[in-house]
Amino acid sequence: MSLVLDPTAQDLLFREARTANAFTDEPVTEEQVQAIYDLVKYGPTSMNQSPLRITLVRSAEARERLVSLMAEGNQPKTAAAPLVAILSADNEFHEELPQLFPHFAGAKDIFGGSREGRERSAALNATLQAAYFIIGVRAAGLAAGPMTGFDLPGVQKEFLDDDHTPLMVVNIGKPAEDAWFPRSPRLEIDQVVTSV
Repeated sequence: MSLVLDPTAQDLLFREARTANAFTDEPVTEEQVQAIYDLVKYGPTSMNQSPLRITLVRSAEARERLVSLMAEGNQPKTAAAPLVAILSADNEFHEELPQLFPHFAGAKDIFGGSREGRERSAALNATLQAAYFIIGVRAAGLAAGPMTGFDLPGVQKEFLDDDHTPLMVVNIGKPAEDAWFPRSPRLEIDQVVTSV
């Protein structure tokens, strides 16, 4: 084997893992969320920016507001998922850099003057962290249903603020029996990898 990760773990995280469209009603606990975060927080980001912010939608009232902002095809599964998370990019991430990147005193100042530059960096690095989050959900034995089909300005207005840009909404839980669409094809290595 060229991979050191156990084949069962490979299947859990990648080969057998799928985007779930239906879930059981088994709740997702705070302990599971804590375990997921405690694992995925170690994924790398540029200058350890760590701009991902996670808003858990737990109350019935908040869920109703979110469902109304989802694309029509995403509404029923978001309404029924045991837990829903709004993943966003913190565009003021640089304020945390003295704590997160302490060996470089000027790190905060690099991003202090350009909101546009911060937004680009926050979006890139928070999206990277969102991918770690999805893998972390799978590592917890749960399934994730990430979606970008929603009213982005509406979600920002209802749940965030001007300093946080929503990236995706993720339904989380134990997958129901018929949770999956058929597996879509993937590209082969010679379609993706080149050497120079």
